[in-house]
Amino acid sequence: MFEQRMTLLTLGVADVGRARAFYERLGWKASSASQTGIAFFQIGGSAIALYEQAALTADTGLAEPRPGARDAGLQHALA
Repeated sequence: MFEQRMTLLTLGVADVGRARAFYERLGWKASSASQTGIAFFQIGGSAIALYEQAALTADTGLAEPRPGARDAGLQHALA
């Protein structure tokens, strides 16, 4: 049986740079894997990714979210 745990939470944001700056002002340190359009923060054994909303919507293959709605994705790695 696999251990159940969340490994990555992806949040869709309108402005990755602005969102990243917000979390950095809280004292979070962005991962060196961060790049333009996506920022990663390690939190214990999990990570949070800030990803451009339009790119996240396109990656899911779903319709554009309704106004005011935001996308989030949970990933579970099985080893």
